[in-house]
Amino acid sequence: MNVEIYSRRHEAFRVIETIGRRPGILPRSYGVDLCNRRCDCRRFQTLHYPCAQVVAACAKVNLNVEQFVDDVYTLERTLRVWENEFPVLPDLSTWEVPPTTFKLVPDRGLRRNPRGRPQSSRIRNEMDIREKSDSKRCGLCRLAGHNRSKCPQLNYHIGQSSRSGRN
Repeated sequence: MNVEIYSRRHEAFRVIETIGRRPGILPRSYGVDLCNRRCDCRRFQTLHYPCAQVVAACAKVNLNVEQFVDDVYTLERTLRVWENEFPVLPDLSTWEVPPTTFKLVPDRGLRRNPRGRPQSSRIRNEMDIREKSDSKRCGLCRLAGHNRSKCPQLNYHIGQSSRSGRN
C-alpha cells in the first residue's frame, strides 16, 4: 500500500491499495482520517477496529495502531463480561412442571400432502389462459387428427435414416 500524507497535523492520508491487483485494473484509493476515526472503506467506523488502510497510515508516521482499537475488543472488557456467576440449576427431577389442562390438536388443513406431484400455489390470471386448439398435433408432420405412432408419414420418415445418406 502506498500512503500519501495530506496533513500530518490533522492526521489525514490517502492510501492507494496495490495488493493483489491484476494488470489493467486501476488501484483503489482510500481517504483515511485518524482524528475522526474514519476511512473510505467504512470498516474502521463500523467495526471500531483499524482496517488495513489505517494500519498502513499508522505505520507511515510511526503511530501505535492499538490506540485506535475500541475498548470493546480489550481482554479486560471480555473478562468483565464473563466474571458474573451463573446460578446452578437444580436437578431436573425436582422441577415442578404444571400439568397441561388442554390437548393440542393439529390443524389437518395446514399439513403438506407428502404424496403425488407438488401442487402450484401460483395465482393464475388471464395471461395464463391458452387458446383452445382443435386437437393435438402430430410430433412428426405437425398435422392435427393423429399422433406420432399413427402418422401416415411414419414410413417416409423412417426411410430417411442416417444409413440412407451413406450410400
